[in-house]
Amino acid sequence: MPSQPVSSAAPHTKQLTGAEIVWATLTGEGVRTVFGYPGGAILPIYDALRKYPIHHVLVRHEQGAAHMADGYARASGEVGVAVATSGPGATNLVTGIATAMLDSVPMVCITGQISSKLLGTDAFQEVDITGITLPITKHNFIVTKSEDIGPVLRRAFSIARTGRPGPVLVDITKDAQQGLADFNFEACAPQPHRPHPMLSAENEAVSEAIDLILNAQRPILLVGHGALESGATDQLITLAERLHIPVASTLLGLGAIPASHDLSLGMMGMHGEAWVNQAIQQSDLLIACGMRFDDRVTGALTSYAPNAKKIHIEIDPSEISKNVKADVALIGDLKEILETILPRLAPRKDQSWVKAVNALKGVAAVRDIKNLPDSGHLYAAHVIHDLWRATAGKAIVVTDVGQHQMWEAQYYKHDAPRSLITSGGLGTMGFALPAAIGAKMARPDDEIWVIAGDGGFQMTASELSTLVQEKLKINIAVINNGFLGMVRQWQEFMYESNYACSPILSPDFVKLADAHGVPGATVRTRGEVAAAVKAAREADGPFLINFLVEKEDAVYPMVGPGAALDEMIRRPANGHNPLLETSEEP
Repeated sequence: MPSQPVSSAAPHTKQLTGAEIVWATLTGEGVRTVFGYPGGAILPIYDALRKYPIHHVLVRHEQGAAHMADGYARASGEVGVAVATSGPGATNLVTGIATAMLDSVPMVCITGQISSKLLGTDAFQEVDITGITLPITKHNFIVTKSEDIGPVLRRAFSIARTGRPGPVLVDITKDAQQGLADFNFEACAPQPHRPHPMLSAENEAVSEAIDLILNAQRPILLVGHGALESGATDQLITLAERLHIPVASTLLGLGAIPASHDLSLGMMGMHGEAWVNQAIQQSDLLIACGMRFDDRVTGALTSYAPNAKKIHIEIDPSEISKNVKADVALIGDLKEILETILPRLAPRKDQSWVKAVNALKGVAAVRDIKNLPDSGHLYAAHVIHDLWRATAGKAIVVTDVGQHQMWEAQYYKHDAPRSLITSGGLGTMGFALPAAIGAKMARPDDEIWVIAGDGGFQMTASELSTLVQEKLKINIAVINNGFLGMVRQWQEFMYESNYACSPILSPDFVKLADAHGVPGATVRTRGEVAAAVKAAREADGPFLINFLVEKEDAVYPMVGPGAALDEMIRRPANGHNPLLETSEEP
């Protein structure tokens, strides 16, 4: 008996144009929203859109389409879809595709291409987009025949979402869009994905890992983005609680373990908490869960956790021992592997290591107090902490890249998975506003806040009109210090305060927002923060707040280039800490 259709796609064969096959396939895959910008080489696809129940979000720049699809995927756990025409339309997607690639985000980008007979002639708006994106996609395709569109698109979705997720690009020539072909959604199904064999409880590596875990005196769980993609939050909490193991997070791993949990240490790495980095350096076992040991996490590799054995649980075999040598590698889906080993791990009563790690926090633990000192200056940390209080930590925060991103990671405590959306591996300025639009389309009932710097916000501020056109309730906090803040900080620390080209002139962001139809307010003092945030939250539509913060504040601590993880640049003893009356480090 034939299998029943898994979607609203027609179960029987129909003759459709290639353009119609695109939308029929997307509908069958469960897609309801796409982000894009039309152009000549993809007009047949746009013409056919009216026949299908898919909402198209018109962006103001194709980079925005890629970031919106990315934000949609991160917020929902589903595949995001971006659409663009050939030539500059396709190349404008590149930064967003690379962003998704480095952060393992499932995304399918569909681009139009000139007719197949003209390929290689340098025709108008011809570009080899598959060649351009080869290093930054999990896979890509060029389709020149109508009958291949359905199978290729279905395979693209399978590749994007299985194993280690990532972006896939499908380039479709105009004649393939216009031609006729038989289409049957079920018949286009790709061959089942063949993942790396799951390690069984009898596997020698599993037994070795269990022995290391049970014998460790100072273990640390390192949790990355893979924990969210795997949906392994419950299993990680069970492991941590059963054996009293402190949990450190990468930037993209924040939210996988509730920040309010007693065993949650916070973020590790270059701008991680001082006590977290010290604990990692003192540990005798690191259990890395869905993270890749990138340079922002480890500091100098030669001195990284020198006395610790390393268990690396990772779905992508190429990441094993790429940066940090694994003593034991468990290759496969994190959730499945944890479910395999948990039954063999007896509870541990000894909590001496947890107490020792908590003692490292010292006075920095007062960061959790409800009322923070107000010296008359407005610091970004004030803004983010007060925003966390006002939203009770329940908002989805989408950040741009820079100092504000690190302050957000330090001062906004994320308890829920997928509540922080940010560009990690590529560090893409301009990410926040379009990614927030994608997140809001995925989760329309959730409160969404953009936190962006004055530099990055200007890169994609045109998407304010997209926000208005779609009638989306998104609040925007611009952390405005008149500098490219993180560049300025590096110039201060590493280049003798030569602020070459880092001061930046910005428009009046409130007037700019108003020109797009978004109301706003400017905040200059700590006392004005709460009222402005309240006004934004109560507004019927989007709202922008321009926070004029201290110009030359720095993110502390900081692990300098080439330094060991525990060799951190600390806040100067005579320097002002916006949140503490004493130094933030013990």
